[in-house]
Formats: sequence, C-alpha cells, structure tokens
Amino acid sequence: MKFSTLPVSFYREFATGQRSLGEWFRLAGELGLDGADISVAHLTSLAVPYLRQLRQEASDAGVQIAMVVTYSDFTHPDAQERLRQRDEVRGFIDAAAQLGAPFVRVTAGQRHPTVAESEGIAWAVAGLTSCLDHAAQAGVTLTYENHTKGSVWTYNDFTQPARIFLQVMERTKDSGLRLLYDTANTLGSGDDPMAVLEAVIDRVAVIHVNDIRRAGYFEPCLVGTGVAPNRAIFRRLASAGFDNWISVEEASNTGEEGFRQAIPYVKELWADVQGA
Repeated sequence: MKFSTLPVSFYREFATGQRSLGEWFRLAGELGLDGADISVAHLTSLAVPYLRQLRQEASDAGVQIAMVVTYSDFTHPDAQERLRQRDEVRGFIDAAAQLGAPFVRVTAGQRHPTVAESEGIAWAVAGLTSCLDHAAQAGVTLTYENHTKGSVWTYNDFTQPARIFLQVMERTKDSGLRLLYDTANTLGSGDDPMAVLEAVIDRVAVIHVNDIRRAGYFEPCLVGTGVAPNRAIFRRLASAGFDNWISVEEASNTGEEGFRQAIPYVKELWADVQGA
C-alpha cells in the first residue's frame, strides 16, 4: 500500500507564494509519505523544463508525485468551452506524464444553472471518455471523483446527488474510466457512502480519505474527528482486495499539525483493518 496526501489546507499558501511545491514535497517526505498530490491550480507552467524540475524536487525529497488534480468542467453550457476543457485536460495528462504521476483526477463539471440534468449527464460522459485514449497513450490513469466543489469553481459538482454520479458511472462502465473514491463527499451531499461504494467498488483505483463534521453538509474537519465512516469503508475495500494508493485529503486548515495527525491516523486505521 502506498500513501499520499492532497494538501488542501495549503492551497491558499501555494496561491499566495507563501509555500512552494518544493517545500510541500519536502514536508511530505518528512511525514513518511510515498507520494505527494498536487493541483493544476498551483502549477506556474506546463513547460517541460519546469515540470522536470518539479519531478526532480519531489524525487530529491523521497516522494513521487502521485496524482495531478484537475477541475474539468465538461458540463459547461457552451460547446466551445467544453472542447477547450477537453484539450486542457489532455494537456494536463501530458504534464502528469512529465511529472511521473500515475493518476490524473478529473471531474464531471459544475452545476451550471441553465443546464438540464439529461444534458449535463450526456456532456459529462462525453467529456470524461474523450480523454481516455490520450491518457492511455501517455501511461496515465484517469480517475473520476465523487466530488463536491472545486477550489476554482463557482458552483457545486453537477454529479451530486449520488443518483446522478451513479448514472455517469453506469454510462461509462465499459470505457476504462476509473474511480477516485472520496470517503466523505457522498455523505456531505446526504447520500449513503457505503451504498455508493458497493455500486462502484470494482472501479476504484485511488482513495481520498476525507472527513466532515456532520452528514448532509460539506464542512471538512481533521480526518478521524468527524462522521465519515472511514473504518467501514476501509474494511470493505480490504475485503475486496484493494491495494493501491490511499491519499489523505487534509482540509482541516489546522496547519502542519493537521498533516502530522491525519496521516498517522489513516495509516494506523488501514493497518488495523488489515489485521482484523
């Protein structure tokens, strides 16, 4: 099992230049992680020399860039923008290959007010599947997330509630699209995370371990202190033979201490479930 972390708590610091990605890689190495996830919002360029420099900085810190997180908006009402989103994701796939990242996170898109449910589902399916061949050629796996709201978005994810997410999953079932399963997002929208996991467990490639303060509201908290059923989710994944990357989504905004608490907690929880 390999462990990584998506450093949501540091997003503002990255955006303002208070913390660099190189500093994040060094902290990830210090915390004993195998990988460090990054968001495309914090890349200053897609130029090959810059990407190779980031890859070297991660390697020097003893970690791999495990996932590149994108904010694909395939449900945008403008057809030309949807095409631009496809091309942008393909560019991010190429960047992930340069960074040595095995996974790229993709999203269906935002819940734009003028988009009907049937249109949005069709556009999401078309957009998500339009990038799969490019990813395969680049040696990168696309993972679609049961998502809430991107940090650069105006609206929540179109594929909330879970019934819409599951329709997209059903309509892409033979496409090769894999899943990034977030342990709290489904509960945050008031749906049953265990029922959703059961429906898609054969397509899970990566896990985001997340936590929220209460069901029905997306209020991130330190992993292990909220209501997300992480133990039950881990138990089910272990029984299914899951053995891939587990990424701790640290979004508690408690500084470095949040990482120092959440990461050991998740590692110990997985080890405990495995030994049960």
